[in-house]
Amino acid sequence: MSEAAEMDLAQLHAMERVLNDVWEERARQHARWGEQNLPDGTRPARANRARRGAAKRACDKAAAQGQVTFAHILAEEFFEALCETDPDALRNELLQVAAVVCQWVEAIDRRRGK
Repeated sequence: MSEAAEMDLAQLHAMERVLNDVWEERARQHARWGEQNLPDGTRPARANRARRGAAKRACDKAAAQGQVTFAHILAEEFFEALCETDPDALRNELLQVAAVVCQWVEAIDRRRGK
């Protein structure tokens, strides 16, 4: 059974709402700036590796103390992405960033009773 099949209908609808909101924002971006084909700007430079390591340590420490936040998780995933130069690995890391952001928005919506 797929992971999506294990979610209840309310969870699936929440995901759909957030992804529709992301789609609408992408459409606004495209309308404003058109198609963009910018360089990735990622590299495994010392500063990026240091930030990645610091974010991972902070996330691990907070998790061990039962105090992990979405900010911890997003920072770790973001700095992992900044260190990737392989297009396939970078794509995978950016999808993880996007998934964390979507999950965070879903949590905000739940807290607000949406």
